[in-house]
Amino acid sequence: MRRLVLGLILFAGVSLSAATEHGPEKGTLVIVGGNMQDPAIVKKFIDLAGGPDAPIVIIPTASEDDEHYDNYWSGLKQWRENGANNLTVLHTRDRKVADSEAFVKPIKTARGVFFGGGRQWRLADAYSGTLTQKAVQGVLDRGGVVGGSSAGAAILSSFMVRGDTKTNTVMIGDHTAGMGFLKNAAVDIHVLRRNRQFDMLEVLDKNPDLLGIGIDEDTAIVVDGDRFDVIGKSYALIYSTTTVAGKSGRFYFIGAGDRFDMKSRKATRRGDDWKPLEGVKPPSK
Repeated sequence: MRRLVLGLILFAGVSLSAATEHGPEKGTLVIVGGNMQDPAIVKKFIDLAGGPDAPIVIIPTASEDDEHYDNYWSGLKQWRENGANNLTVLHTRDRKVADSEAFVKPIKTARGVFFGGGRQWRLADAYSGTLTQKAVQGVLDRGGVVGGSSAGAAILSSFMVRGDTKTNTVMIGDHTAGMGFLKNAAVDIHVLRRNRQFDMLEVLDKNPDLLGIGIDEDTAIVVDGDRFDVIGKSYALIYSTTTVAGKSGRFYFIGAGDRFDMKSRKATRRGDDWKPLEGVKPPSK
């Protein structure tokens, strides 16, 4: 009987593998630390969505501007220059609109959704807990790609840093709930360019179970399950509640081509084979 039940489960296509701890069960995340200029990042997102003809939705709501966003919006230039030709812009600040079937219709057929920069609390106020968030999750469930830059990156994790409505210098502000596409984690942005490399430590001191990740400008992490690769021009940072570098360092840097396993908390660098990074201590249990 036990064999029969197991066979039926496998036949039905139900996975027996453990759920991911941090990344999405299906699909991919592209999380950018701000000032996305490197064409390789944009092209990677387009490729993951399915190529130039794949339907991609861009959401600019984090911006303070309330200009008329349409398919002639200047923010689409970068995407078109890198090959995307099936783009839709969606924007509202009205939660009732965001919670309507008419608004989310383009997302339901999209292969990619990308949140632009600004202030992440604006995204939370407009979309968190609405049909829009549910539809974006659906993009991942279909094997698509979801991403964001700057504020659009910070909203993707479960714990949202710099979400205070008064200032972006407060790490734990009046908005801390992100959309949770990256689970049990917090993502900081513009980290090296704005000398923010120590700021995540405050968040981990108060929330030690979180995975803390910092991403510098023009740099991205590409998340597949519980693993991510770094692409772009600068570095990502991995934070810890214990010493992981030097005598007392609680963070270290990983660059383009490096890989991080979020489940085991181990970073590797590609040479002839994947090898541990020099100067990085194993995480304490």
